[in-house]
This record gives sequence, structure tokens and C-alpha cells, in this order.
Amino acid sequence: MIRNFKRTAAILGVVAVGSATLVACGDSDNGSTDTTADVAIEGLSGTTGQLVGEGASSQQNAMDYFGQKYQGAVSGATLAYTASGSGSGRTNFVGGQVSFAGSDSPLSDDQVAPAAERCEGNDAWHLPFVIGPVAIAYNLEGVEDLNLSIPTVAQIFKGEITSWNDEAIAAENEGVDLPDTDISVVYRSDESGTSDNFQKFLGAAAGDIWETEGQQFPSAVGEGANGSNGVATQVTAIDGGITYVESGFALQQGLGVANLDFGAGPVELNTESVGVALDNLEFASEGHDMVVDTDALFASNDEGAYPLILTTYEIVCSAGYDETTSAMVKDFLTVALEYQDEGLEELGYIPVTGAHAERLAAAVDAIQ
Repeated sequence: MIRNFKRTAAILGVVAVGSATLVACGDSDNGSTDTTADVAIEGLSGTTGQLVGEGASSQQNAMDYFGQKYQGAVSGATLAYTASGSGSGRTNFVGGQVSFAGSDSPLSDDQVAPAAERCEGNDAWHLPFVIGPVAIAYNLEGVEDLNLSIPTVAQIFKGEITSWNDEAIAAENEGVDLPDTDISVVYRSDESGTSDNFQKFLGAAAGDIWETEGQQFPSAVGEGANGSNGVATQVTAIDGGITYVESGFALQQGLGVANLDFGAGPVELNTESVGVALDNLEFASEGHDMVVDTDALFASNDEGAYPLILTTYEIVCSAGYDETTSAMVKDFLTVALEYQDEGLEELGYIPVTGAHAERLAAAVDAIQ
């Protein structure tokens, strides 16, 4: 039986999320036609047609939401976003098969030059539009609250801690009746920016315990599932299951979310704690190309901060599109900026505001 998720939903700012809302925003095949334009948005070109994007499944629900608002704001325009994974999205963007890529990781060094060629000699920009905290999500009968230190998390995903009543977990959860249940790790089987960032996080925050990195998660421990929704769904079927997944997918599946101790005490995953981490966001690039300095982010242990977050990029050409595609990309991103709101927060994402929203608006305006 899957634990109740009401407490975690509440701290994420979800006051009342009906099942119809989750289905409409989370399943692109459900025939949803909610394309109401809530506000008039200035600066849209009104260019019609289908805008094609591909990439990270971590932002699938956000793309569904933005796509509905885009269709409502620009009559005759639609978004076709395929959540095939960050790696596929970057590859097909570089190959010119899609207009933009959604990716939890930046272009690799050997993709930068081909991307510039695809953009007719212009730079590709990384625009971190979708901010999604990553949850350590679990399904454990009878356990409503769980604290885990980062070294313990690393040992669980390495297969060194295999039972939920292990002394390391028990020491971090005094007074909690932990069952003698096997831990079942579920990881992303596809090439994934989430796996890449999660492993970078463990490498930065867990010391010498974690050594691997990359788009593929090591398959020596546990079982794999495809996509963010896939791993979350798999854990719901396993008493004792655990995975790393964007919080919105954990929310939809009713999974427990661990409070993580980054070094200054256990921290709940909520809008406030993620906001503390975002306040200290640094970039490894300059100008309108905004690649987040994940080394600094993941190694931080500021009190009250939850730094295990994905900054999912929309990778676009700074210039070099044909006139129609350029107009559609700018219109869509303008709409996406307008709807960094409660509707997005209800899906488990953190709306961008303030200085970061202003940076993104300036970048969108500069696309040629």
C-alpha cells in the first residue's frame, strides 16, 4: 500500500490538486483541450504552426502545461514535445530535427561546435526555464516521515545498505519503527540528465563514497525503468522501493519523499527550501547562455537549503532559425515565462521569479 502524500503535497504549495488536473497536465495522450488563454500577453508575433521540441522527461508535465497555454495564447499554434530523454533531445537538436531541446544537462564539449553549425554559425544558448527539485522518493509501508543523510543515500544506491532497518538509517530516524524490508533501488535505464545530475550531486556531496558519473546510471544495483514517470510508477509497485525522481512525479504517484541532511540537519523538500538554494545560484557561462555551476550548487550545505535540484534547459539557437521558427520559439518561451505560476507549482516545479526571470526574458528577446 502506498503511503499518503498529503503532507508533502501541501508543503510543495499544492492546496487542492484534483485528479483531473494531474491527468490533463501529465498525460499528453488524454485528449485534453484546456487551452484557455488566461491573460493577454504582449509581444507575441502570433505566428501559427507546430513547434517541435524533444528531450528531458523531467519537464514533460511543464511542457504539457506551457503547451496548453501557448495554444490558447496564439490561435493556430501548437507545441509537439517528445519526452524521449535529455540525450536524445540534444542529439536531435544538433541534428536539426527539432527546434529546441529540453535537457537536464548542457551540451557536451563535442556537441558545442556541431550545435553552432546547426544554428548557421551562431551559438546555442542554454536557458534554465524549468526548475525541478529531485526527490529521494520511496514506498515503505507504515513510514510517513524519513530522514536520510547524503552519505546514507549514496550507500543505498550503491547497494551497500540493503535493508530499511539498517543501523545507519535507524540512527537518522530515532523513534521511527523501521521494518525489516529489503531496499529495492529503481534507477533510470535510459540516457538521462537526471541520472547525470544525481550522480554529480552524490560525487560532490557524499565525499569519496560515490565515484561514477554520466548519463547512464550504474546497473549493478536494483532495476531500471524508462523515464521519470517510469521509475516513479515502478516504485509504487514495490514495498521497500526507492528512486531519485523529480518531485512532481513523486507527487503524482503518492510516494514518500525523504527529508535530506545536506550537512546542516534534515531539510524538507518544499518551495522555501528550494528557494534558499536558488538564491545562491551561480553560472559557469556568460551572457544569455546560462549553464548552471552545478559543482557549487551540489556542494552547498547552507542551512535550510535543498540544493538537489534540476535546472532543465531549453537549448535554442541564439540566431540562425528561419523567420517562422524564430518567431514560434520566442512566442512559446514568452508564454512559458508568463506562466511561471501556481499552476506550474502544483505540478511540482518551482516557478522562476525575480532576477532569474528577468535574465530569461532578456535572452528570449535577444533570439534572432
